Amino acid sequence: MPPRKDPDASANVPSFYGAELRYQRELAGLTLEQLAEGSFRGISFLSQIERGERRMPLDLARHVDQKLGTDGFFERRCEDARKARQSGHAEYFADVAEMERHADAIEEWAPMLAPGLLQTKTYAEAVVHTSLPWLPPKTVANQVRARLERAEIWAQEERPAFWAILHESLITKPLLPPEAMAEQLEHIAHVIRSTQSVLQVLPETAHAHPLMMGMIKVMTFPDAPPVVYTEGLHSGQLIDFPALVKDYRRSYDLLRAAALPPKASLTMIDQAAEAYRNGKHRG
Repeated sequence: MPPRKDPDASANVPSFYGAELRYQRELAGLTLEQLAEGSFRGISFLSQIERGERRMPLDLARHVDQKLGTDGFFERRCEDARKARQSGHAEYFADVAEMERHADAIEEWAPMLAPGLLQTKTYAEAVVHTSLPWLPPKTVANQVRARLERAEIWAQEERPAFWAILHESLITKPLLPPEAMAEQLEHIAHVIRSTQSVLQVLPETAHAHPLMMGMIKVMTFPDAPPVVYTEGLHSGQLIDFPALVKDYRRSYDLLRAAALPPKASLTMIDQAAEAYRNGKHRG
């Protein structure tokens, strides 16, 4: 059995409360399973909270306070953890951004927009301005900054393995002017090559394919069960129910089979970037 990884309570607010949760649980002589009983939450969910990887929702904080006799401590403090996690992200995405840093592997299907981990500043600004045009400039700047900071995982010594499948329309129907679009495509190719990641392009001729209903992100972890994240315009959902996660992963595997091979996909990215730079792109 691998040695237990204790959370670094000084790392951030969620890690502090995660460490405190583990301390109080062990002080009460309870296992994770015993603490989870009656909470409608899984053991893996509580384990990730103890490691500072997920925030504690209010309903669970109340359950924990009652079970451990901590006099409302976690209920009063879970809002602090929420704010610390948010950091410019939408609340429904805050856990996802934190979990990316701890993932062993990340697999993405991007049918409409380049994945956030591969976006340039100009592209990220265009996405935020287009999807949320009513936001004040300061909020836009915070969201763009938070999105770009996610790419710091590429500098981690133990970065996650990354596999992305993009729809060809992201290349042929540009969100940006030609020069900026060339920069975005070159950035994608650079990240994929420099991190030994894998990229595939699903051709526009593939009219019927798995996962036609929207984007997904699959994350696996060295010491926790895998999760799937799906997203709409104003909401997102983390899925950790094993049967559903299994179905999503099978669909993703089928999508891989329908997409172009990695080498041909990168060649398509390179050629499109060159065409945009030379003013020869044909939509």
